[in-house]
Amino acid sequence: MVTKVVDLRSDTVTKPSEAMRAAMAAAEVDDDVLGADPTAQRFEAEMARITGKEAALFVPSGTMGNLVSVLTHCDTRGSEVILGDSSHIHMCENGGISTIGGVHSMPVVNNPDGTMDIDRIVAAIRHRVGAGALHYPTTRLICLENTHGRSGGKCLSAEYIDKVGEVAQSHGLKLHIDGARIFNASVALGVPVDRLVRAADSVSVCLSKGLGAPVGSVIVGSKAFIDQARILRKTLGGGMRQVGVLCAAAYVAVRDNVGKLADDHRKAKVLADGLKKIKQFTVDLTSVETNMVFFDIADPRITSDKLCQLLERRNVLAMPGTSKRFNSVCSTAFLLSAY
Repeated sequence: MVTKVVDLRSDTVTKPSEAMRAAMAAAEVDDDVLGADPTAQRFEAEMARITGKEAALFVPSGTMGNLVSVLTHCDTRGSEVILGDSSHIHMCENGGISTIGGVHSMPVVNNPDGTMDIDRIVAAIRHRVGAGALHYPTTRLICLENTHGRSGGKCLSAEYIDKVGEVAQSHGLKLHIDGARIFNASVALGVPVDRLVRAADSVSVCLSKGLGAPVGSVIVGSKAFIDQARILRKTLGGGMRQVGVLCAAAYVAVRDNVGKLADDHRKAKVLADGLKKIKQFTVDLTSVETNMVFFDIADPRITSDKLCQLLERRNVLAMPGTSKRFNSVCSTAFLLSAY
């Protein structure tokens, strides 16, 4: 008898559906580095259409998508990017924008809802003029994250993003959105993706999280932006040849799994409601907006690592946040095949 495993570690631990595997096997391919892969071209055109941008580019990972985007906007070493102090780009991408691109981070405090205060963003903007001409880096970019992972999958509203976009435009800056889970935000808010990202100059979208594709992300923006991003993708080793095999699976993921995200969100709320009934845990039900559940361990005898070990013995996989904070992520794309 095969034991069923419930995997709550992340929405990245998905498995390709039969439809994805069939699409990969049948994909029409050519050399994408030469710009000739027809499946990649069709998929990129579809993602540009969905996001309301001129062009799109498939990349191997979300980290590369964000890195390519930041470096395309900040094409002068010593540029500065304003971003959240708990954002994924700042905390979890190996400092790539600085180590590889020579881009300086100006972190601004993330609020519990994932936003940054507008006045703090404005105060963080620096230009090489006046007294700071010899001392400061030059701000060229603002980055937002939607949904915001370390805030528990909170959604940034279109109105808030518009306000940040207005700040960027008025100061001659660009706006990039790390939209790894932008489809989750769209479903939770009931707002189309293209409306959510209207104010952004570029967006990265992960295809291998809740959408369930086996590999990849896509970045979108103007044609000029994507033309430059394509060069940087090659520089970073992200140019792949017959990549249509992967784009075929990604197309199926977008086609078939966006409609399942609402059920992921429902399951997360059910999980949070159940956890709240356990006296050793504390969870804020109002904080569960999408597919993430963060809860704190109130019992001093229990640590996150110990709880993970106990759950694993019962075929439940989970990932600790800190010694007393626990993260769980619901993904239908995985749970439907977790046998």
